[in-house]
Amino acid sequence: MGDTTGERVPSATDPALEPALEPGVGSGVAVGPGALEEEIRPPHHLVENLRVYAGNKIALAGAIFLLLVVLFAYLGPLLYSTDQVSANLLNGNLPPSSQHLLGTSPEGRDILGRLMLGGQATLEVALAVAALATAFGTLWGAIAGFLGGVADAFLMRIVDAMLSIPFLFFVVLLAALVQPSLPIIILAIASVSWLSTARLVRGEVLSLRTRDYVAAARSFGSGPWQIIFRHLLPNSLGVVVVNATLKVADAILTFASISFLGLGVPPPATSWGQVLTTGINNLFNGYWWELWPAAFLIVGTVIAINVMGDGLRDVVEKRLQQR
Repeated sequence: MGDTTGERVPSATDPALEPALEPGVGSGVAVGPGALEEEIRPPHHLVENLRVYAGNKIALAGAIFLLLVVLFAYLGPLLYSTDQVSANLLNGNLPPSSQHLLGTSPEGRDILGRLMLGGQATLEVALAVAALATAFGTLWGAIAGFLGGVADAFLMRIVDAMLSIPFLFFVVLLAALVQPSLPIIILAIASVSWLSTARLVRGEVLSLRTRDYVAAARSFGSGPWQIIFRHLLPNSLGVVVVNATLKVADAILTFASISFLGLGVPPPATSWGQVLTTGINNLFNGYWWELWPAAFLIVGTVIAINVMGDGLRDVVEKRLQQR
């Protein structure tokens, strides 16, 4: 029967029953610039990390010093050109002057130019050693920590056995077998530098593998490699990054040590350690310019990298507190 009251019964297509549209969503109404800010703005983790790092003034100064060292080593030769191949004994051991700002070496080569050239070799060796040692040590430690049991014991006994071998003995033996060169030196230093990284990552993974997200990944059928690379390594990345910066500093000191023993790169190539060795040999002759500039660069760079590691540790700890 029809409605006798005269009132209209609303139908399912009545516009009055349609849900109200939100402002700015298909209504033509302009939205304020901050209305959907939280939805469209990604989290600025990088900005927050930089803010935390910049809060450590000493670490920031270390980063600036390291940047200046890199510019000195790679941009300096373009602005201050010297001959580092030919030797001129008549110009040997000259004091600093307008022609040679830091004097000359016993072979007559410009000391400032040798420091620039040596800085390239030193930084390249340090970065390459840190990259190789960190990558291999991280993978070794992650596998040992995740597998546990007999596999863990076997892998870590290999690490303990290699740690028992004196490093200098290993380098001298290697130098007696092959001709020292930059790749050989990198491999020699990296072959023992990964050991401490492996032990550090193993301890971190041992604590992470008991977390709930690892158990959940197992229940969903994730394999060992997937758990290691998608869950364990990303969550231990902060510790690995901090350790990698310290590896760079250790590699600089190690490279300087073997250069002092005469096992560095063959001439006319050089490194800060070889320049330092020449200065020590002539220390009592009063040729200070052959010693102190190289010593300042080695010590200053190592300190700068160490304080940068402290700044990165602050960033990692801040991130862990926010999780």
